Amino acid sequence: MRSAPAGGPGLPQERRLVTEIPGPISRDLLTRRQATVARGVSHVLPVFITAAGGGVLVDADGNSLIDFASGIAVTSVGNSTPRLVEQVQHQAGQFTHTCFMVTPYEGYVAVCEKLAEHTPGSFDKRSALFNSGAEAVENAVKIARHFTGRQAIVAFDHAYHGRTNLTMALTAKNMPYKDKFGPFAGEIYRVPMAYPLRWPGGPDQCAKDALDVVTSLIHTQVGEDNVAAVIIEPILGEGGFIVPPPGFLPGLAEFCARHGILLIADEIQSGFCRTGDWFACDHEGVVPDLVTTAKGIAGGLPLAAVTGRAEVMDSVHVGGLGGTYGGNPVACAAALGAIETMEAEDLAGRARRIGEMMLPRLRKLADTYPVIADVRGRGAMIAIELAERGSLTPDPGTAGQVARACHAAGLVVLTCGTFGNVLRFLPPLVIGEPLLEEGLSILEDAFGQLSS
Repeated sequence: MRSAPAGGPGLPQERRLVTEIPGPISRDLLTRRQATVARGVSHVLPVFITAAGGGVLVDADGNSLIDFASGIAVTSVGNSTPRLVEQVQHQAGQFTHTCFMVTPYEGYVAVCEKLAEHTPGSFDKRSALFNSGAEAVENAVKIARHFTGRQAIVAFDHAYHGRTNLTMALTAKNMPYKDKFGPFAGEIYRVPMAYPLRWPGGPDQCAKDALDVVTSLIHTQVGEDNVAAVIIEPILGEGGFIVPPPGFLPGLAEFCARHGILLIADEIQSGFCRTGDWFACDHEGVVPDLVTTAKGIAGGLPLAAVTGRAEVMDSVHVGGLGGTYGGNPVACAAALGAIETMEAEDLAGRARRIGEMMLPRLRKLADTYPVIADVRGRGAMIAIELAERGSLTPDPGTAGQVARACHAAGLVVLTCGTFGNVLRFLPPLVIGEPLLEEGLSILEDAFGQLSS
């Protein structure tokens, strides 16, 4: 394998292709992967990364790719950003683990203080730290059930909340997440999502109609007094970057508060400056009772959290929450470095700027190619949905074709959506504007190849 350059923002911020994608070294590594890694663990692009930073990923063959994925919204601050690296290196040299439940350490407390500062709401808050988004969601459900004494949890169509047994039950999409993995946890009820593009009455009626349908189904099929919590992604992630219409989330929050139902905001993909606010709930001033976070919280190290009202979080008996690795000291150091970077560099503002650059070009692209049925998103959480011309019939084939063309040209993009027909864009918030513009040009060229 060729020697790898040092990662971080010092990497040349350029797209550079020296071999085909994937190149020969990556192909050799893929052979090794197939011989040892379980088939069920997928990958999007068969290149093996040796360095990353800013808005680029460098592979084992020396190709420099533009990153529109951020490790699925994880490396929002950029890979190996200096503040994060400095704190991680210092902490790793001090100690790597004690288990916070055995002998505590300041880093865990400091992360919880930052969560109390930045999550929605001005009330007293408490947090508990975990390892993954799914683990955070699972614990949020535990806390909600314990606090309310109720069992039912309401989730939405197109939702994605994780791969554990309980979070698979909350997740809407069967393949690949749920197929033949049941039976799943009980007392989970699903209601329609306010999905403007596909709402039967049209986008203008979506907020009111969807809220009416959701509240009616809860009343008739579950009973408000039986519901511990409603869980929702303020902007759906894997389900297709669906942005609820204005008024839907505030209306849902008001309904929950009126009936003593906790509102859980799953901000695992949308949180930490990704949408142009610290959290997507901030856009309409929605204040959930519990917030789950992960992904962007620690710039690539495994960390997650549940943050919520003090009286809710503290209702759980001592010893009822925790885990051996939850709030690992090195991961906490990474989170403090990542959050410091977000604060110092105004990455929420950077996300808004990314949206200002991307959305006009994507809308112009939609005017040119009727296969693009919708352009949506907020900040640096942007997507386009593809459908067959003149209809809303999902077109996953074209979405895949465009993604493959982007990959071959050195642009890392992801697909998503219940129907597999959405291209989602999650560039690092520190990406340079020339690199962002070049990535959009590659996307435009990929659409241009559809008719060639």
